[in-house]
Amino acid sequence: MTEQDATALPVMPPSWRVFHATGQAPAGEPPRLPSPPPWRVFSGSPLQPAPPDDAQAALRRLGVVQDGPQLREEEIDAVNAALLLRRPLLITGPPGVGKSTLAYLIARELGLGRVLPWSIVSRTTLRGGLYEYDAIGRAQAIAAWRAGGETRADVPEGDRGSAPDLGDFLTVGPLGTALLAYERPRVLLVDELDKSDIDLPNDLLHVLENGSFDIPELVRTNAAEVSVFTDDPERRAVVRGGRVECVEFPVVVITSNGEREFPAAFRRRCLPLEMRPPSREQLIAIVVSHLRQRPEGVEVLVDEFERRLHGGGTQSVDQLLNAVQLTTANGFQADADGRKLIEMLLRDLSKGR
Repeated sequence: MTEQDATALPVMPPSWRVFHATGQAPAGEPPRLPSPPPWRVFSGSPLQPAPPDDAQAALRRLGVVQDGPQLREEEIDAVNAALLLRRPLLITGPPGVGKSTLAYLIARELGLGRVLPWSIVSRTTLRGGLYEYDAIGRAQAIAAWRAGGETRADVPEGDRGSAPDLGDFLTVGPLGTALLAYERPRVLLVDELDKSDIDLPNDLLHVLENGSFDIPELVRTNAAEVSVFTDDPERRAVVRGGRVECVEFPVVVITSNGEREFPAAFRRRCLPLEMRPPSREQLIAIVVSHLRQRPEGVEVLVDEFERRLHGGGTQSVDQLLNAVQLTTANGFQADADGRKLIEMLLRDLSKGR
């Protein structure tokens, strides 16, 4: 081939994907994420230490690593688009299809540390996700400190110790922790947002757009910076001027079972992803990854699970895992009583019994 022929060949651009849904943790340096769009650049400070890992939580959710991607091509593309654009993923689909598991898959493969789970119920508020302040506990601590000083009148005032620190009574929640200034993004799992109060999605708009929030209790103090507790166990973070702002917008995975529609303004800020039930091959791979083996006769249970699923029933992959685990137990007999147990485990969840 001549030099002219070589230069005439088209230059293949590098793959825009950074996430491939393999579930394999990085062997060395974690993959570098694409640069954010200019309108999604943030400048929070101070930079926090790297977050802790939680390999056990990932193992419970994902099992051991299997060969090949664990998602469909269109699902992988949606995740990569959210990573590129720094936008939340709004994942819908039937219960048990693996919506929340996706957050752990992303965190493990990209080496982003512990997932920050925020489970939503009807009483959940935006402030609870951002931070919690124990005003009563601080008032009691101050009263005890003052009482102790009064009983030790012989001790000089300068030797009585300082008043209880405000940061000891303030904890940033999972959403607030995700918005701290980390060098690499955190993974935030907002689980079952459709179960929230009707106002919560709208309340989230400002935070998701600006990547920041203020803590009024800290803004009112004269301290330049305060060390507060975070959602990570036994971890603290420094907050300056009472304001929390990210450096890298977190990977936000929002799940919904489709029980209600969200406002258009909220949906505009998210990338939609509808997850479908796993294929037969994916179901077998899930069983093998969690049980660390391919049990004998697993195909029979997988086929029955698929038949029920395609018959219009509401099924969860967790039901299949429980059924396989039961049938592989020592001494289990697939007789009439054993069959009743399997039927119970694989029951249609939409029937309420």
